[in-house]
Amino acid sequence: MNLKQNKLLLEFKQEITTAWSFPERGNWATHNPKYRGNFAPQIARNLILNYTAENDLILDPMVGSGTTLIEAKLLNRNAIGIDINPDAVDLSNKALDFEYETTSKQQVLKGDARNLSAYNDNHFDLIIIHPPYLNIVKYSKEKIKEDLSTISSLPKFCDEIEIIAKELFRVLKPNHYCAILIGDTRKAQHYVPISFNVMERFLRAGFALKEEIIKAQHNCIYSKRWEIKAKEYKFYLIMHEHLFVFRKPKEDENLSRISWSIKK
Repeated sequence: MNLKQNKLLLEFKQEITTAWSFPERGNWATHNPKYRGNFAPQIARNLILNYTAENDLILDPMVGSGTTLIEAKLLNRNAIGIDINPDAVDLSNKALDFEYETTSKQQVLKGDARNLSAYNDNHFDLIIIHPPYLNIVKYSKEKIKEDLSTISSLPKFCDEIEIIAKELFRVLKPNHYCAILIGDTRKAQHYVPISFNVMERFLRAGFALKEEIIKAQHNCIYSKRWEIKAKEYKFYLIMHEHLFVFRKPKEDENLSRISWSIKK
């Protein structure tokens, strides 16, 4: 790592509030911001440090450019990443190819988050997922029918998310955590709350909501293109995302005090 990368890593401090902002995203190790839509390494690092111990097993079922797995390697956590897009699998495997002394193992495989039958119930210690935001960014060069980033209908998108949520619930250990970073969009100048629709589907799957974190967005090139229209039509540019942290309740746990949990 160069001096700037070392400085950013040394200056890293764990978050203690529900408002996160990273004006300068982490660029240590092999992290690369060029993969459109990937999240800041600080997000994965905070979640991994807060919700796991060394040698725990993490799942990222939409691995993208490998952000979660790079941080898992640096923090001595085992991790499995899967992605429906073979280009993302190749990219993540290349990103993990760096020298670092660790006893942990990371593996990236092609797969579909809707079908995790290769993994037993109660298998993972932490799940981190960063799905597409409808079809705002299409990730597959060649159209892959099952890719969520090809879906423009919010109800259809959420139906697929609910299938994923049920699988994530099954493979997560009880009293452990699943974190999902999701943003919103606009259509016809009106706000489309993708995030809260997704949250509801995770609650339906049996999860309890542990945290809602608001994550500020910075350097959004595409948002800036809408500045003139925003003033003209009186809407605000969306410059935040939602990071929901869900907990899988223990078996036979009394959830009566958690009014925001939805019965399956």
